[in-house]
Amino acid sequence: MTLATWNVNSLGVRLPHVLDWLATHPVDVLALQELKLTDDKFPVQALAQAGYTAAWFGQKTYNGVALLVRMPGSLDEVQRNIPGFADEQARVIAATVQPAAGGAPLRVIGAYFPNGQAPGSDKFAYKLRWLQALRDWLAQELARHPRLVLMGDFNITVDDDDVWDPEGLRETIHCTSAERAALQAVAALGLHDAFRLFPQPPRSFSWWDYRQLAFPKNQGLRIDHIWISDALRPLAQACRIDRAPRKWKQPSDHAPVVLTLAACG
Repeated sequence: MTLATWNVNSLGVRLPHVLDWLATHPVDVLALQELKLTDDKFPVQALAQAGYTAAWFGQKTYNGVALLVRMPGSLDEVQRNIPGFADEQARVIAATVQPAAGGAPLRVIGAYFPNGQAPGSDKFAYKLRWLQALRDWLAQELARHPRLVLMGDFNITVDDDDVWDPEGLRETIHCTSAERAALQAVAALGLHDAFRLFPQPPRSFSWWDYRQLAFPKNQGLRIDHIWISDALRPLAQACRIDRAPRKWKQPSDHAPVVLTLAACG
């Protein structure tokens, strides 16, 4: 089975891209971030016609997340945002996924981590509080659901290999020691960066700024991730970044990340 994550930077604008990509990449599960639309505007019918059912959590203008599963798969026990953490922003959606092909279910958490703006800012402090709350909740989720996937736009680079200019961007947002330490605390629960389980080309990034020809120059960051639990690690077969949609007309500034797992029977 295949799972993917994609920050589409406005589903209202990028819906044709999502539908075109799903037509040629019929993944079993797709996590979307930055929907930037309210729940009543979510394109239920268009996605159903494409063969997908969905759970979503929208917000006007900003944020918003969704999980799509290929029919006749299902999404159960849906959770929106982190329990016990007061948050006005739509950043997390989780569900127990029964894949279309059958087999054992997975617990899938799709997340749009806070950007953080800049070290020392109020938004940075919120990001660190959010990461701690995420870790505490994930510990409970993993205890209940050993077969767990956490994927989305993490807005954090794991290390310098995820940065086009490590020295120039050192201790700037997405690349600070504090963010990376908080992310490693999440990993310490027993989660694995699926992309790093396999040999990858150097300078592999998932996000490129729209400005200064960043994409043609490959001046990017790897901030979109798929992490899998100990129970799923032996099933991982491949993980890649699909750069093709970043070349399309009016693209998202992020590219999809795709994980292939062996049959989860």
